[in-house]
This record gives sequence, structure tokens and C-alpha cells, in this order.
Amino acid sequence: MELSEDGLVAAIRTVLSGETSGVIVGLGDDAAVVEPGTGSSVLTTDLLVDGVHFERGSTSARDLGAKAIAVNVSDIAAMGASPRYALASLALPSDIEAAWVVELYGGMRAACDEYALALVGGDLSRAERLVISVVILGEVSRGRAVTREGARAGEAIVVTGSLGAAAAGLALSRAPAPVLLAALSAGWARELLDALARPAARVGEGVTLAQCGATAMMDLSDGLAKDLSRLCMASGVGARVRLADVPIPEAVRAAAAALAVDPLEFAVSGGEDYELLATIAPTEVDGARERLRDRFGLALTQVGDIVDGQGLVAVDAHGAESTMEPKGWDHFAG
Repeated sequence: MELSEDGLVAAIRTVLSGETSGVIVGLGDDAAVVEPGTGSSVLTTDLLVDGVHFERGSTSARDLGAKAIAVNVSDIAAMGASPRYALASLALPSDIEAAWVVELYGGMRAACDEYALALVGGDLSRAERLVISVVILGEVSRGRAVTREGARAGEAIVVTGSLGAAAAGLALSRAPAPVLLAALSAGWARELLDALARPAARVGEGVTLAQCGATAMMDLSDGLAKDLSRLCMASGVGARVRLADVPIPEAVRAAAAALAVDPLEFAVSGGEDYELLATIAPTEVDGARERLRDRFGLALTQVGDIVDGQGLVAVDAHGAESTMEPKGWDHFAG
């Protein structure tokens, strides 16, 4: 590196400088000192590992920094909470230069500003590969956090936004050069690549769904099939998913056609959407849909129903039923 550890910390402090509400002692001391909130505290942490969650050679430092924050904020949003403070620690291989690290923190700072979040500390170390660890403290200001355990038979299964863009973007980035170039020329590829590089955490949307009576909620990081199976297992219920109702954007359908893949593979099993999956009383769906549209310009789609029993059932456009396997992203898959 071009700078010593102390010099790098000083550079990072410059990137993260500025007063933030609630921060008494921020980055640079042995520990941060922050003001506690008035509601329940919510804590989350995630690791991003080079070669597992991203490929450093094809990811800009700024985008990676923003994503490291956003994927953690998404977990806070899935509880119906708002983020307040963050810690970010890096394990850095010797070939990474200080300027790259500063740019990474620039992306983190931009994301923190977007989510009204203060990055107050962390750690630096050497390692054989790049690892980013983020911890976020959030707060539920009203009511209780929404967990995965509250779904009950008869409730509607809803998702925010649309599904499959990040998975399609990843597949497209790995496609042969002629396919990628043709997609970029057509114009729809950029939407998918941006979805992969810069996911959005649905913080206000999660709070709104909680206010509308969401009984269970989580973010879609590993795919609809896998994450819904986790929610159902935690709640002790089953689910029926209407495949024709799964919201798939046109760019994903275009990518699926170009890659000769069923678009449902991206939308149901792809992962990294970071949209919200929730269960809610059927009578509350229209009201929640209207509030999300009016507040955030975001769609809310009912994709199925919670049922008694176990497992997931997929219902196709003709009404035929089949078992939905909980396929999706697995950190430990071979």
C-alpha cells in the first residue's frame, strides 16, 4: 500500500468527516460513542468475500462500498426498522492500493448518506483475499420488529418491486462477449448490471409494511423460493405461489431470451434482489399497495398465499400444481 495503517485511517476519516446526529465519538478512537434511540435496537452483520459474493476485477470500488452498506441496511429494513449506525471492517490483500480503499469508503459514505446512516468505526487487517464485514445498528421507533415467525394460514404473500434483475445481470456479465455487447447495444442490459452492482434497500417500504400490519417479513437476498421456504419454516406453515403473478421486468425477460433461460429461473431462484417479502392479511393488501405506490412509487404484488402444512407449491398459469424446490443462492454450495 502507499500509506501506513495510520495514514490510511486518516484518509478514511477525511472521506467520512462531518457531524452526524447522535454520534458523540466517531471513527478514529478505540470505540464509537453514540446516543441510544428511544425504540428497540436491531442489529445485523454481513460478510462480503472476494470470489464468493463479488469479483474484485469486475466490480468498481465505489459500487462495492455502496453495496456492502446496502445489503446490510436491507436486513434492517426487513425488520421494519431504520438504520442508525454502522461499523465496517476490511481484510485487505497486499495488492490493494490505498486509493482503492479510499474509493471504497467513498461508496460507503454515499450509501450511508442515502439511508441517513452514520459509519462510526471499524477495523483494518491484512489477509490473503479481500473481505468486507459490516455491522449495522438500527431502531424500531414504533411497535415491534417484524420477524419471519408471524405468518399464518390464509394470509397473502407479497413482494415489493420486481424480481430477477440482479441474477439476470450476473448471468449476462458472464455471457460470451457477443451476447453481452448485443445486450448493451439494445439498451436493456444496463438496468440489469446496475441492479447487480447497486442494490437498493427498502427502508421506508419496510416501515410502511410494518405499519400496514405485515405479520412476517424478510429481504430477498437468496431468491424467492429459498427465502420463502425459510419464512414458512420459521412460521410453521406452507405456501402456494402463483408463478404467473411473480413480477418480472421486461429487461429480465429480454435477458432470458438472449441466454435461452426461463425468466422464472432468475425471478424465483436467482437471489440478490433485496426486495421485501412479507405476509399480510388479504384485506390489508390494497391499502399497503396504495401507500407504497403513493410514498415511494413502488409496486407491491401478491404472489401467493400462506397455507396450512409444510413446503411450497407452485401453481402455473394453467392451474397445474407442482412442488417448488427451495433453490437459490447457497454460500456453502460446492
